[in-house]
Amino acid sequence: MKLPTFPKIYNVYFVALIATVGGMLFGFDISSMSAIIGTDQYIEYFDNPHGARQGAINSALAAGSVVGSLMAGPISDKIGRRDSIMFASIWWLVGTAIQAGVSGFGTLMAGRVLNGVCVGITSSQVPVYLAEISQKEKRGSLIVIQQLAIEWGILIMFFVGYGCSFIPGPSSFRLAWGLQFVPCVIMIIGLPFLPRSPRWLAKVNRPEEAILTLARIQANGNVDDPLVVAEWEEITMVLAAEREALPGWRKFVYNGMWRRTMAGFTVQAWQQLSGANVMTYYVVYIFQMASLTGNILLISSGVQYALFIIFTSIMFFYIDKLSRRNLLMYGALGMAVCHFVVGGVLSSGEIVPEGINGNLNVQVRVEGSKAHSVIAFSYLLIIVYALTLAPVAWVYAAEVWSLETRASGMSIAAVGNWLFNFALGLFVPPGFANIRWKMFITFGVMCVGAAVQVFFTYPETCGKTLEEVEELFSDNGPKPWHTKPGQSRLDERIEEAREKNKHVSDVGVKTDAGVTVQQSEKTADV
Repeated sequence: MKLPTFPKIYNVYFVALIATVGGMLFGFDISSMSAIIGTDQYIEYFDNPHGARQGAINSALAAGSVVGSLMAGPISDKIGRRDSIMFASIWWLVGTAIQAGVSGFGTLMAGRVLNGVCVGITSSQVPVYLAEISQKEKRGSLIVIQQLAIEWGILIMFFVGYGCSFIPGPSSFRLAWGLQFVPCVIMIIGLPFLPRSPRWLAKVNRPEEAILTLARIQANGNVDDPLVVAEWEEITMVLAAEREALPGWRKFVYNGMWRRTMAGFTVQAWQQLSGANVMTYYVVYIFQMASLTGNILLISSGVQYALFIIFTSIMFFYIDKLSRRNLLMYGALGMAVCHFVVGGVLSSGEIVPEGINGNLNVQVRVEGSKAHSVIAFSYLLIIVYALTLAPVAWVYAAEVWSLETRASGMSIAAVGNWLFNFALGLFVPPGFANIRWKMFITFGVMCVGAAVQVFFTYPETCGKTLEEVEELFSDNGPKPWHTKPGQSRLDERIEEAREKNKHVSDVGVKTDAGVTVQQSEKTADV
């Protein structure tokens, strides 16, 4: 039986909007907890979970995401980037169904783990897909859409949870968690209309489809366009060289690959160790420390998510014009200052061992100007994060890999994200109760460590083709602090290609790669 085919839409921004709904699922799951963990319905039904128990609930998503990230690379290489995202959605549907019918701690944990498997796959493969379909001048902005989708998911779900908090009993959080079906269904409907990655098609020896897809995405279907010719030459040349590489895990450590593996893994790890997710998962707790209560507490928390979106949206327009290195380095230092200020202010607060309003996760309270300082610098930290590490870590992690290693490599990077997300999910609630304000000092120190590593080990990737990044990480490559945005060889190749005279027949086009494309008969996807 022949499977139905769907017309394809090649506008990269439409493609990015559909693909990044996978990021929105992550955002939905984050705030499906952050808006609910402080409600009476949740506290009563789950017997006031705190410390390690609340940490286990929050980290269950990350635990599943580690599993999903490990699965993602082989699956993506086998069935393609687009179809691996479709595969991930199945896990989300099952996990959401379990959460919507939650009957206790065990089913909540199970549902969040299954949702996490989906998030692990989508968070690693959506950036891979976007990186492989985009032009180098637009790659950063397209991947930023992934981060924006996460943030919109956080904001939408936070206020859904806030609205559902007025519903009495367990129906409040069951309805909120059940509404997580909506973005997944939208993604399932939209994915069949997206093209496959042309680089994946080249990798699996489907060159005719790869050329046509590349041309339709970047040159309105003109396979003779100099950009298409130059980029196809570079893809095939680099792919041929990469196929001579060592098999299995050794390909991630030979020659300069160990530098890329380290950069991809650590940039995602630092995104978590920067402590920003403390402000997203547990913003309700932090603002309770600043003496906010009731609706003001929830609305003030929602304002933080709105700021997150506004400032990441600004980076959408500038991400491909600014140095990735500088954004990561100075962003980490700016966040360190915010952590130090929040920790310093809370160090002079009142200790409440029985918990504020009975919440055992919140045992420090400040009032007046000190409370205002905590709120202001919490907002400022999120603004700095939204302008720097939040979007750039995903962009950088997607750019550092070779074509032969990108799917599994991005899985390694995502493991770095989710492994430390899991660890922090377990650590933060007990941290609030035991080391209190010192937790923010700890995160500040780690932010300084992140800035130091960026300076010494992260070369600049802005304005480079994915194939050119290979040279930056090679043994003979420049020192990271000597690299600058732009200066791509592809621009020279395009000029060379424009000078060549191409023979275009009514039947097909002969490319330099030696592939004849029958434009009237071939389709770019199945």
